[in-house]
Amino acid sequence: MPSSANILFISHGGGPLPLLGDAGHVEMMQCLQDFALQIPKPSAILVVSAHWEAKHATVTSATAPELIYDYSGFPPESYAIKYPAPGAPDLADDIVQALTAAGIDAAKDHQRGWDHGVFVPLKIMYPEADIPCVQLSLVKGLNADTHVAIGQALQTLNHPGLLVIGSGFSFHNMRAFFAAETPEIRQANLAFQQWLDDTCLSRELNEGERTKRFREWTLAPAARFCHPREEHLLPLHVCYGLAKRPADLGSTPRILGKASGMYLWRA
Repeated sequence: MPSSANILFISHGGGPLPLLGDAGHVEMMQCLQDFALQIPKPSAILVVSAHWEAKHATVTSATAPELIYDYSGFPPESYAIKYPAPGAPDLADDIVQALTAAGIDAAKDHQRGWDHGVFVPLKIMYPEADIPCVQLSLVKGLNADTHVAIGQALQTLNHPGLLVIGSGFSFHNMRAFFAAETPEIRQANLAFQQWLDDTCLSRELNEGERTKRFREWTLAPAARFCHPREEHLLPLHVCYGLAKRPADLGSTPRILGKASGMYLWRA
């Protein structure tokens, strides 16, 4: 991976709720703030968000991206949130070049702004909004191998001080979030989270074994209960493809009552 890049997978919570003082996101906010203090201030940030799927791997390339309020039913202040960080067109060019060189179809999007998987956690971690940012899409079809390969392709990036964030959620069963907590739901949540911790953190696994786990993640305990659809897990696959080693640090805050994983690979 790039020698100067820090890589972070985060569980980004429910829409704008972390910025609205929601009690179910207190641990998440503290965790993100702690991570921001544990690494040097980035020179630029690349975010892979669960909330953008495109035909090809696509990166924002505007100089001043707008925000996409891709949620509904929240208070008016949710639609007045600002995060005026600059874009990073040169970094976008480098990302497309790295992906294309690896045989991965890639494109730039000059029009698209940043969705809440980008601006909500960044507003918590870096509220000054003074770090250039780009967002990279997932690829439609949501193939696990494809997203590990995207991460591997990004290993050729040469951008000192870069922070790569995979912005997803280690548990994303929407019905379970709004259902009464039962022993079965809790057991499923914890079983998958333990598997994820073992996969990301264990130094007893070699990288062939770890890669196999990522590719065959649906075989994990309660995998499809925790992820009926995998878009919130695949940013982690990109992070691992880039790192190709165990994470240095893991944290498991409770978000909306569910154990939720976050992982840091230090530069």
